[in-house]
Amino acid sequence: MKDFLERASTLYYSGTPILSDEEYDSLAEKYNVESVGHVVTDGLPHLYKMYSLQKVFDMEEAPFKDGVCTPKLDGAAISILYVNGHLALALTRGDGDIGRDITDKIRLLVPEQISSGGEVQITGEVVCPSRVPNARNVAAGSLNLKSIKDFEDRMSDLAFVAYDSSLPSYSLWTEMLSFLETEGFNVVTSFDATDYPTDGLVYRIDSIGSFNKLGYTAHHPRGAFAFKEQKQGVVSKLLNVV
Repeated sequence: MKDFLERASTLYYSGTPILSDEEYDSLAEKYNVESVGHVVTDGLPHLYKMYSLQKVFDMEEAPFKDGVCTPKLDGAAISILYVNGHLALALTRGDGDIGRDITDKIRLLVPEQISSGGEVQITGEVVCPSRVPNARNVAAGSLNLKSIKDFEDRMSDLAFVAYDSSLPSYSLWTEMLSFLETEGFNVVTSFDATDYPTDGLVYRIDSIGSFNKLGYTAHHPRGAFAFKEQKQGVVSKLLNVV
């Protein structure tokens, strides 16, 4: 089962999923499989690890209830690195530690420069409107296109929405995202997700100091979680095996 879920995860991040999110989550929980992303052998390291989020299906079991609530956009997670204010590198999420270089595509969706020095990693989601069939797959698949021309043809349907960064000197997460918005980014706290696919809600502690103090497990931050609706299953009868 672990091998099967790892294959399913690889196909999910490449934009060709074989399981729905609910099916994957159910199997991963049942068989205690906690790996995220997929192994990248030809990639580059993220400046900071990209963690997954703890999934909560009952708010009574949530680690906290007073965080900032934002939509959990269902697209393709990426990281963008700015060095001394200049866009230097963009990577797919990959396995959270290493991703593939997609700088040539992402520079068409985000500002080339920001007014912050040093090394700054901005993480977020590339999303596609729900009106596009298989919107999540299109978002992820677009990042894997080899031709820039093909990517440009899809650009009008793609947007990058930032949800975190390593920017220093901010005490509140919402303030930090407000700064990114003034720099020209879409940010999850103000992005209108009405016409975009979502996969639940994200709750995050606003205080960056408190968030960092809580720290991380091997897989997710303790200061944020994803609240997801548990879909009702149905009983199927297996008639034959060929």
